[in-house]
Amino acid sequence: MKRIFTLCIVLCTVLTGFAQTDTTGKPSDTIKVGTMIIIRKPGNNNNESKRDKHIIISNNNRHYKPSNISTNWIILDLGFANYNDKTNFADAAATGFIRNGVSDKDNFKLKTIKSVNVNIWLFMQRLSLYKGVVNLKYGFGMQMYNYYYKTNIVYVDGANVYVKRDSIDYGKNKLATDYFTVPLMLNFNTDPSRGNRALNFSVGVSAGYMYSSRQKLKVGDNKDKHKSNFNLDPWKVDYVAEVGLGIVHLFGSYNISALHKTALKQYPYAVGIRLGGWD
Repeated sequence: MKRIFTLCIVLCTVLTGFAQTDTTGKPSDTIKVGTMIIIRKPGNNNNESKRDKHIIISNNNRHYKPSNISTNWIILDLGFANYNDKTNFADAAATGFIRNGVSDKDNFKLKTIKSVNVNIWLFMQRLSLYKGVVNLKYGFGMQMYNYYYKTNIVYVDGANVYVKRDSIDYGKNKLATDYFTVPLMLNFNTDPSRGNRALNFSVGVSAGYMYSSRQKLKVGDNKDKHKSNFNLDPWKVDYVAEVGLGIVHLFGSYNISALHKTALKQYPYAVGIRLGGWD
């Protein structure tokens, strides 16, 4: 480590084209390396104690000046997913969407630990609206939701899609939905001069379009995957929020729109950790 540090000093000294002169008339170099200022003070080479010395001055207290626009690439969300079920099951039964013993919200209960939300934001950009304190934050990415049912409900596809209780005890019963999503948030940075070390939070909305949905069933070693829209609404609009320091944020979302187009009134939500630094 000492050799590398010494080599850096030597290289920086060589690259420095201009030198300052001290009171002895011998050259004195001032070099900036990252957050440090290095000053090479000349000495008398005839005396070991008076040979050139390197004085290192820390510059960690410099103020960070944020740019008006900054971009982060590849941000990852890891969270838990669930939904708020506001379905009137008498009305849902009347439409014929629920059949064969599906009579209340208990049939749609989820396995909390297994039901997850994973988001991959290809980019997020922040545009300063007022001195880096108030910003507009937006991006584009993919959101993936996995809902693991506790019961043996099954979506039956056809001219008229419906949900029924099956007689089979499934080892895995999962509904998966994937979306292309654009978030738009108002971001507040408590101290722009500290860069990503300052507390910041964002609130806003996001709009997504579902590009894939499927139900996966498993009994023993037998697996079945069925792709369909299952009467799911292809569009979704969410309230979204995040708060954090540096590369770690907490995020949350709540769907304004229901998961299904008709009958069921289930409003998904998710909470979790967002990993991705901000310049």
